[in-house]
Amino acid sequence: MARGGVCKDVIESHLKVLRHDLVMAKADKMSNITKNTNGATEKCKTSSTNGVYELLECPMCSKLMYPPIHQCPNGHTLCSNCKSRVQNSCPTCRSELGNIRCLALEKIAESLELPCRHQSLGCHDIFPYYSKPKHEQNCRFRPYNCPYAGSECTVRGDIPNLLAHLNNDHSVDIHDGCTFNHRYVKSNPHEVENATWMLTVFNCYGRQFCLHFEAYQLGMAPVYISFLRFMGEDTEAKNFSYSLEVGGYGRKLTWQGVPRSIRDSHQKIRDSQDGLVIPRKLALFFSGGNRKELKLRVIGHIWKEQ
Repeated sequence: MARGGVCKDVIESHLKVLRHDLVMAKADKMSNITKNTNGATEKCKTSSTNGVYELLECPMCSKLMYPPIHQCPNGHTLCSNCKSRVQNSCPTCRSELGNIRCLALEKIAESLELPCRHQSLGCHDIFPYYSKPKHEQNCRFRPYNCPYAGSECTVRGDIPNLLAHLNNDHSVDIHDGCTFNHRYVKSNPHEVENATWMLTVFNCYGRQFCLHFEAYQLGMAPVYISFLRFMGEDTEAKNFSYSLEVGGYGRKLTWQGVPRSIRDSHQKIRDSQDGLVIPRKLALFFSGGNRKELKLRVIGHIWKEQ
């Protein structure tokens, strides 16, 4: 039997389904039929897409396969990552895998155009099969990570869902307004090791901003830092600016900057010191100098650049 012959026979039995999916994907891009047709059309499109994914999904990990796509002598396919884990034995029929490539399937995949996997979140573009993963890694509609710091929260979602999650699961206060005056109080401020994370969300200009305040160790020096993150993309964040101010007894520290997108992790922004950094000695001076309690008032303002 010729190498790849069985795989080619299997693929050819699916070609009509694949071509139908390609036509449907292009038609969806041009006319957005998902918004204007009935449930029967939706069912047809879903069935067609399922046919493509059934052919290209790895039977072990259920992820889409990319070259090199391997096959056993009986035509069962497998992705390269899973092949390295099955000890050269086909997980479907237990035949010896060898080093047979399913070149026909790789060629078919090269001709496909499929929708972004974030289609349900708003991305309606169509991409060549091999370009799709790179786009999805940077798609502006991909879910955001929870911006809450100080926990290993794994929740991901769009902005409305994250706002509900922050309020319900992290008890984060959400306020309206572009000007704020927040007071942070902490007993025994010398215990920086027991880091304090605080997060407040502001609705401003119809968008949401996360105000962070944290105690942490900067090298050998304990410090406090406050900064703002934008709940959206970096390109949109650059349309805004903000200022922070803290002080007391005739002295004050000020900071002006551009909010960073929540695409950037909290730790990345903190470690780059892109915010208002307050040394502990100065923070205690602003607090009254008794060194027993931290009492800082952070005043801030958000504005939109013209």
